[in-house]
Parts: sequence; structure tokens; C-alpha cells
Amino acid sequence: MDLFQTLALATGAAWLSGIRLYAMVSIFGLLGKYGGLQLPGELSALENPWVIGVASTMFVIEFIADKVPAIDSVWDVIHTFIRIPAGAVLAAGAFGDYDPTVKVIAALIGGTLAFGSHATKTTTRAAVNTSPEPVSNFVVSTTEDVYAVGSTFAAAFAPVLILTIVGIGVLIALFMLPRIFKFIKKKMAARAAHRAATAGPPSPLR
Repeated sequence: MDLFQTLALATGAAWLSGIRLYAMVSIFGLLGKYGGLQLPGELSALENPWVIGVASTMFVIEFIADKVPAIDSVWDVIHTFIRIPAGAVLAAGAFGDYDPTVKVIAALIGGTLAFGSHATKTTTRAAVNTSPEPVSNFVVSTTEDVYAVGSTFAAAFAPVLILTIVGIGVLIALFMLPRIFKFIKKKMAARAAHRAATAGPPSPLR
């Protein structure tokens, strides 16, 4: 795999770590072991049957958990400490055959990309979960599944396409994140005001 393909795969892996880490790892592993994909550097470790098995099992669990609003929010918070480091590790691993300095730079960029996609996903889902009906959450979650799986194949076989996808994703994240945070803050303030209004005045002291 040449430098450009390695760069594209590392970029895609880092970005997708923040959205569907386990799906991406299991697909890369399966493609590397059975689909003729030459995984660069240290990412050949993803072809190990144990790695494929664990990642696939976790993907099934995440697929179900992500469809339930309350569980989804907790899952995303916990995975803040998993997805971002994983993005850094995978990006660095892709450059395992290069100079250590390159690996450090790849880890820094990979972690940043994973943070950007994870933050966008988590805050978007938090905003969607403010809706009382479950349909919107299910639709958004399914869209993320399709996006992640399609983008993983793009990272494996279409380097220009995955770099375009990630580039657009970064621009969307930069545009959306401040607005999503503002929306969530407004919703939380409205809920707090509603609870205060329905609680009524405090009981007088006797």
C-alpha cells in the first residue's frame, strides 16, 4: 500500500473511530483476512480472529444500544474514553512502517479527527434525544450505521472518496458543533425553568 492509500485509510479509520469504532475494526479485519485488503503497518493485527470476534460482538451490542435513547447517551459518554484514543492508535498503527516521528504526528491528527467525529455524533444524538418520540433517534442511528459501513469500504478501496468524506465531515462538524451546543444549553435551561415552575413556591417555615 503506497503512502497516499495509507494516509487515506488512516484518516478514514481515525474519523470513523468516533462514530462506529467496532464496525470499522471488524470490517477492516474481515477485509484484510478474507477480502484481499492489504492493511498497512501494524493494522495487520486487525486480521487476528480474536480481534475480529471481539470487534464484531461489540458492534452488535453497540448496534442495539445505539437505538435506545437513554442507553445511547450513556454509551456515548463512556466511549469518549475509548473512541478518541482508538482513533489515535489506529492512525499511528497505519504508519507502523514509518519513522517514529511520523507515527506520533499520525497519532495526534488521528486523535483529533476521532474527537471531532465523536463530539459531533454525541452532541447531535443528545439534541435528537430531547425529542420524546423514538423514531428520530432510530432513523439517525441507522443513518450512522450506513454512513460508517459505507465509509469503511471507501477507506479500504477508494482513497480519494474517503478523504472527501472526511473533509466534508470536518467542515460540517466545525459548522454544527457550536449550534448544537447552543441548542442543548437552551433545552436544558427550558427544562430547568419548567421544573421550577411546576414545583411551586417553597413551603413557608414554621
